[in-house]
Amino acid sequence: MTQNTLCVSSDDYGSFIDDYIDQEIITRDPFQSIDVKGVGGLMETGVKLGICGEQGGDPSSIHFCQKIGLNYVSCSPFRVPIARLAAAQAALYGK
Repeated sequence: MTQNTLCVSSDDYGSFIDDYIDQEIITRDPFQSIDVKGVGGLMETGVKLGICGEQGGDPSSIHFCQKIGLNYVSCSPFRVPIARLAAAQAALYGK
């Protein structure tokens, strides 16, 4: 996530990271400590993802979503009972 956010690889930044710290562009090495405001904010957004559409009403998809930590599903009204049951089962039976 840090590499994609900063558009630089951890292999390439060594030639200028000390200058960035010395000039107070950054306060610490972003590959050693998460930039909570920048990279951390993107991570937090990513953690709040869910699934929608017909997949949101599919029990196997819901179990997978529970396994990877997605925190909501959305589906068409006629699939809500199935989705609720699958979500409850996924929560009870674990990841």
